[in-house]
Amino acid sequence: MDEAGRCALCRRGLRGFDAAYSFGFYEEELRELIHVFKYGRVQTLAKPLGRFLASALPREQTFDVIVPMPLYWRKRWRRGFNQAALLARELARRTHIPVSNALRRVKDTAAQAGLTNAKRRRNVSGAFRARNKTALSGQRVLLIDDVLTTGATAASCARALRAAGARQVTLLTLARADRRIDFDLLSDHPIPREQTTNA
Repeated sequence: MDEAGRCALCRRGLRGFDAAYSFGFYEEELRELIHVFKYGRVQTLAKPLGRFLASALPREQTFDVIVPMPLYWRKRWRRGFNQAALLARELARRTHIPVSNALRRVKDTAAQAGLTNAKRRRNVSGAFRARNKTALSGQRVLLIDDVLTTGATAASCARALRAAGARQVTLLTLARADRRIDFDLLSDHPIPREQTTNA
């Protein structure tokens, strides 16, 4: 936080969402669990990971709808599932907030790794579109993803949600990357290139 109380995301102008919450940092056991969930395709991990998400949910706030971060159709087909959608369903089961697949990803963006913050924002600009232009009119949306990195993807997604009428967009992720750390140096297993398309 700076002297005005702004986090690094706000200082970089990523204001598509109103607030962002995460269960933990993208490191150690949490990082390994997310990798096994996504790349090992162990979908049963959605249940305990959904419990982690629920514990990070701010209790003083209320939400009308949960929206999972959409995957581009080709990536979803290759993986066999959308990890954010599984997490969203598990969170909905615990909170009784309905899930809506209100957005679709219309652009297969390049990998974010190695890009500057400005290039990351350009890369995901226009990548998301609402399925219905008024579907979220006046609603408080809880956007779900697994990992928050720079926030560029989440901000682009939030802008599309606002274009569909959302009055508030809050981001909730399992993990938040500490951008001061080179995670490839922390593990013998480099981050798969697919990982770079996260929030």
